[in-house]
Amino acid sequence: MKIVVSEFMDETALSGFSNEDQVLYAPGLVDDRGALLGELADADALIVRNRTQVNQELLDAAPNLQVVGRLGVGLDNIDLDTCASRQVAVCPATGANTLSVAEYVITAALVLVRGAYHSAAEMQAGDWPRNALIGGEVSGRCLGLWGFGGIARAVAVRAQALGMTIAAYDPFVAADDPVWSGIQRCESGDELLQQSDVLSLHVPLTDSTRNLIDAAAIAKMPAGAVLINTARGGVVDETAVAEALRSEALGGAALDVFESEPLTEDAASRFKDVPNLILTPHIAGVTKEGNVRVSSVTVENVKRVLNHG
Repeated sequence: MKIVVSEFMDETALSGFSNEDQVLYAPGLVDDRGALLGELADADALIVRNRTQVNQELLDAAPNLQVVGRLGVGLDNIDLDTCASRQVAVCPATGANTLSVAEYVITAALVLVRGAYHSAAEMQAGDWPRNALIGGEVSGRCLGLWGFGGIARAVAVRAQALGMTIAAYDPFVAADDPVWSGIQRCESGDELLQQSDVLSLHVPLTDSTRNLIDAAAIAKMPAGAVLINTARGGVVDETAVAEALRSEALGGAALDVFESEPLTEDAASRFKDVPNLILTPHIAGVTKEGNVRVSSVTVENVKRVLNHG
């Protein structure tokens, strides 16, 4: 079997494939579309993260492809309908990066609510901005979770340990599901927005979630609320978030995903001089430990399909 890996992963996990398999680990292929399509001409499996576009063009170039292993859980870069029509299995690494994302969300909430961790330059300049850095505590605040799947539930457990109350909205989780125990189940997104001192997004990018958090949504949130997006770029109206931070309608925001990735200098210009803002390069789910888990799970997923194909 030929397995092509077009983005970075824990390379040691590839030893899980048979010595008889031909494994091409070439994470630079994501930026060389022609070379990638050429390597797929006789490939049986493809392993990707979120940047490789597994669309009809790619599938046309890979007539023998049996499986796409996704190093993560988001699938918006994969044409699921075309994969299904060609009997190409798509295998996300469900659950493998949950802890990484959950810790990112909790850390972002703590940093943004406290507001005391961006003063190194002032301190080095001899300033003593003590009064300006008197922030708040997350304990006693409401954490809102839009989407209540596995990652959001892991966030909830950790937030409850910090004394936060939890509200969540997810129309795809039945009202009588035991996971709602100890959680305020909201009937609508508006209900969630109105009480979220900290709002964390856990939804896929679809037509219905594009620009889910725009100026109108932000206006429904408590003044000075904090927004965290580790879900998908495009779910948040980035210009609206920047403007809300400048006007202090939002008290802080952490954005790990963007409508345009990688984030260009031009696209990032909207965030210039915006206060209490954390920007990270789609890294919430990628820790050293998480990468090992995701890579191992993905190799096992791909092997399972190839061995039963």
